[in-house]
Amino acid sequence: MTLEARTSPTRRRPGADRPVPVSTYRLQLTEAFTFDDAAAQVPYLARLGVTHLYLSPILRAAPGSTHGYDVVDHDEISPALGGRAGFERLAAAARAAGLGLVVDVVPNHMAVPTPVWHNRALWSVLAHGPDSPYASWFDVDWTAGEGALLMPVLGSRVGTVLAAGELSLETTDIPGLDGPQTVLRYFDHVFPVRPGTEHLPLAELVERQHYRLAYWRVANEELNYRRFFDVGTLAAVRVEDPAVFDATHALLTNLVRSGAVDGLRIDHPDGLADPRGYLDRLAAATDDAWVVVEKILAPAEELPDEWATAGTTGYDAAWRVNQVFVDPGGAGELGAVMHRLTGDAPDALPGLVDEAKREIVTGPLYAEVDRLAELAADICRDDVRLRDHTRRSLHDCLVELLVAADRYRYYVVPGEPPTPDAAVAFAECVARARGRLEGDRLDTLDLLADLLMGRESGSAGRTRETRRDALMVRFQQTCGAVMAKGVEDTAFYRWTHLVALTEVGGAPERFAISPDELHAWAGRAQHRAPVAMTGLSTHDTKRSEDVRARLGVLSELPTEWTDLVERVRAATAERRGALVDGRTENLLWQTVAGTWTADGPLAPDRLGDYLVKAMREAKQHTGWTSVDEAYEAAVLDLARGALEDPAVVDAFEGWVRASAPGVRAATLGTKLVQLTLPGVADVYQGTEVPAVALVDPDNRRAVDFARLARTLDRLETESPRDLREEKLVVTSRALRVRRAHAAAFVGPQAGYLPVPTSTSAALAFARTAGGDPVTVTVVTRLALALERLGGWGEHTVVLPEGGWHDALTGREVMGGSVRLADLLHALPVALLVRDGAPAVEAS
Repeated sequence: MTLEARTSPTRRRPGADRPVPVSTYRLQLTEAFTFDDAAAQVPYLARLGVTHLYLSPILRAAPGSTHGYDVVDHDEISPALGGRAGFERLAAAARAAGLGLVVDVVPNHMAVPTPVWHNRALWSVLAHGPDSPYASWFDVDWTAGEGALLMPVLGSRVGTVLAAGELSLETTDIPGLDGPQTVLRYFDHVFPVRPGTEHLPLAELVERQHYRLAYWRVANEELNYRRFFDVGTLAAVRVEDPAVFDATHALLTNLVRSGAVDGLRIDHPDGLADPRGYLDRLAAATDDAWVVVEKILAPAEELPDEWATAGTTGYDAAWRVNQVFVDPGGAGELGAVMHRLTGDAPDALPGLVDEAKREIVTGPLYAEVDRLAELAADICRDDVRLRDHTRRSLHDCLVELLVAADRYRYYVVPGEPPTPDAAVAFAECVARARGRLEGDRLDTLDLLADLLMGRESGSAGRTRETRRDALMVRFQQTCGAVMAKGVEDTAFYRWTHLVALTEVGGAPERFAISPDELHAWAGRAQHRAPVAMTGLSTHDTKRSEDVRARLGVLSELPTEWTDLVERVRAATAERRGALVDGRTENLLWQTVAGTWTADGPLAPDRLGDYLVKAMREAKQHTGWTSVDEAYEAAVLDLARGALEDPAVVDAFEGWVRASAPGVRAATLGTKLVQLTLPGVADVYQGTEVPAVALVDPDNRRAVDFARLARTLDRLETESPRDLREEKLVVTSRALRVRRAHAAAFVGPQAGYLPVPTSTSAALAFARTAGGDPVTVTVVTRLALALERLGGWGEHTVVLPEGGWHDALTGREVMGGSVRLADLLHALPVALLVRDGAPAVEAS
């Protein structure tokens, strides 16, 4: 990042000599889809029109990893993916086709694999404790748990395990270590034995290790290392330590400096102790490369100005694009359906979110909150003026603050005054918490508010101390975990008003937004983060963009949807057991609607797998750690029976026919808007055609690239025959226009201008270079409502002067007032390019 970019949000872009992607294509690398498999798709992706391949993590991961976020070795490119040689072959193939590479980076955590020796750094810490050269890598509280690192891997309490003889000593070879090693084995788990303890009785030997073997349920209450959210198999890494940063980033930053990699995507920076410092170090180590961060922003939240990053990975764009295609007029009727099935009122979301967060704070994240409370209590015990604030009072207030926090982090840095935005947002958090406390707790709340903002509290002059700094940082790290687990992974599986809105990074409290609001956001994005990433689907989204587009159409046919729900409920009444609750049932019917296409419903096994995950994430009647088999069986029986019931089949086939025009317009419209908004457009693998996919691992299934390539080849000379081919045309032509006219999309003089239309059923905007319009996007929104009103009639869009041609249909158009009925006759969307507009690179 240039100095200007670090101090001003108006030009948040790399230096002039650094490459910036024009568009990216996300590839999920696995043992079944390696570097060589990716290289084989380079010719197709180059024809599609992208400029960069965006790779999931490439470092060595835990054995059998299906995603790569469970890194075990930062010094080695994954052998399962093809190793360094395979990566070099992919990089060479990409360069030969004019494509670059972007790589996903996981700075926040490493895997706790089975067996542990796959992670050499963690093995060393287990063997040598605080004396290990890797001890500084992990965020371990060695004062807790009797000075031993908790390893909650046992299936029963440790006494039961010992009595059953399930622990044993063995001598075996450990890769990377010299000679046979004495190890402690528990089934597939293997642990080092502390030197000098080999000959002790087994129970005493277990007690003398630098780690404490424990029953797995102990983790939520007594875990003494920081983890990724509530995932005990992902241990946090302290990249705020410069030595740890260097050791864990050397390989990847060398790839950037060598030119093999052009940019980086940073996974979950909110988990880091110092996100700003991390990004500064990364910018220095990569010579200011293009870097985007996986950051979830609250609707009114801005990315911190001082961060050395091009911007976010696009959750803030995704929900706005989806919700501009949602009809606000459907909110009431869909809310009524929800109320009848679930009892939830349309205004119940805030309370539901608070309830879910409280469950997480007092349950899976209890250990993290307890650690915060102990830290705060230590601070108070050490200052005579604060000594009467009890640990219990501090714990109660911390719980209320974490429940009240409405964003992932406040970005308060020890020793620095909070930004005005952070100060205001945290003051609102404190005010919400105050309404849930009384008496002496209010004084403790005020104290915590001062401590967490770095203000003087207690004895005069006491602001900067190690423990006070740690409390500020750890509270913010815990905020992110509570938001992720309480909102994204709990409340969003319970709220069923319109499930398309309950997406990662989404804002379901905003049922729909207007074109004017999208224009305002896009204009601000062009000003503040012109080369951030935009996307609609990711490896983490709960539903693919096409499922969400299909679900959005419920808002355009709310009465018809109400009738359909009544029909299918009546048809399945005998099959719907008493155990099935309304929230799960409402989720089921909407999921069926979102995944039922002209080819029929989603395969029963895929629907069933999704429902199991959704039920367990909702944590109401079953869960990952407390499975209720009877409840799950009742829901799955209802789902299977529904897909086989002739009345249900007839109802949904009728729905597919009735909603088809709206689905078509939303599918093509959301994609074209996303691909032409300010920023670097990302296409998740396989979504260049309609992709019906649900939450991972469903959305990580293999893509039929050969079929896609054949279809794209045919569409070079033939017209599309169905929605699948139409979306491929829209995606490929938009990507090619971006590549040919990069200056208007990611160049230093790129701009965004709303284009006037005579109806809110059309959304239009221009992309400019140096103030001159180069392309115009025109899309249909709320197509079914438009159809009920008689179509476009004489409604118009006012194009900038000059000659234009539609990159999607080849149609020629002159500037000025143009009838929408003429412009959008063949497709519900148009991408106009100014005649004679020169192909200009971004820089």
